[in-house]
Amino acid sequence: EVQLVESGGGLVQAGESLKLSCAASGFTFDDGAIGWVRQAPGKEREGISCRSRRDGSTYYAESVKGRFTISTNNAKNTLYLQMNSLKPEDTAVYYCAVGVVCRIDGVLHPGVDAWGQGTLVTVSS
Repeated sequence: EVQLVESGGGLVQAGESLKLSCAASGFTFDDGAIGWVRQAPGKEREGISCRSRRDGSTYYAESVKGRFTISTNNAKNTLYLQMNSLKPEDTAVYYCAVGVVCRIDGVLHPGVDAWGQGTLVTVSS
């Protein structure tokens, strides 16, 4: 059974940085694609970044490209999301997720096979 546990969310001001972590068990980075999905209040879930199983390439949605960086620590089986230059519109619950393929727009395809419980990021203006 795949288990994903996120941490690192919190309240920050616009322009500040935050780093999220996702500890994975029952899953290794050779098993599939892994990434981050967020859901802002009143909006649908949005895939923002993912890492390809095939070669470890990383991809991002336009909304976060240049500000967010996804990375892994294989020894700890942990995924990270470094978020810089945060904006109020980045306020959302951030979920770690696994799937089959990572698309170049940062979305897991054809869908998400497992979810974490989510961690809330709030960016004040």
